[in-house]
Parts: sequence; structure tokens; C-alpha cells
Amino acid sequence: QVQLVQSGGGLVQAGGSLTLSCAATGRSFSNYVMGWFRQAPGKEREIVGAISWIGRRTYYADSVKGRFTVSRDNAKNTVYLQMNSLKPEDTAVYYCAADSALLIETTVGNYDYWGQGTQVTVSS
Repeated sequence: QVQLVQSGGGLVQAGGSLTLSCAATGRSFSNYVMGWFRQAPGKEREIVGAISWIGRRTYYADSVKGRFTVSRDNAKNTVYLQMNSLKPEDTAVYYCAADSALLIETTVGNYDYWGQGTQVTVSS
């Protein structure tokens, strides 16, 4: 079992930055691929980015490439999502998630454990 607790988020103006954190407790954090997803009202949950076990590989959705960065600190059992140059279309509830697979996966159904979600609102 892995428990994920998110922090960060809030309201920011377009062009601004926010950092989300996701702290894990339970089984070995470093054995999980960690992903960040988001869900806007009326839309399906979609992947934003993901990072491999020890952080050597990352994945980003095209919509956030060059603006968002996923990182992890296995000593602190924490994964981060740094969001820069935010746009109103980035407004959503953001979720972190853990996947026990060996490789990065991008599908919601592949992730085993989920954080509680945190609202990010970008005003124009």
C-alpha cells in the first residue's frame, strides 16, 4: 500500500508559476513510477507528466512540454510538479499517482495509487 498526500496548488495569474508536491508513505517509494494527471470540468483525466523510478526518464504531454517539470526526491519520498508559464487552459484538479510498472505508462488505469487531488486555477 502507498498513501499519497498532495500539497500546493491554488490561484495564479496567467504566466505565473506553481509547484505541486506529493508525499508518499507506505511501501518503497523508489519502486514506483510517479505520474501527474489533471482533470478539467467535463473532461477526462489526462496525464501531464511522469518520472521513472530513479528519475532518469521523464514523459510530458505535448500541451505542457517546455513549461512543466516533474522531479522526485526518493530520500524524501516526494515527487514534484513545477508549472511555469501557466495558461488558463491549465486550470484543473491535479492528481499525483503511483504505478508499480517498470516503465513509464500514460494511461489512468495503469496507476495503482492516487493522491487526493488539488485545484489549480489560472486566471486570464
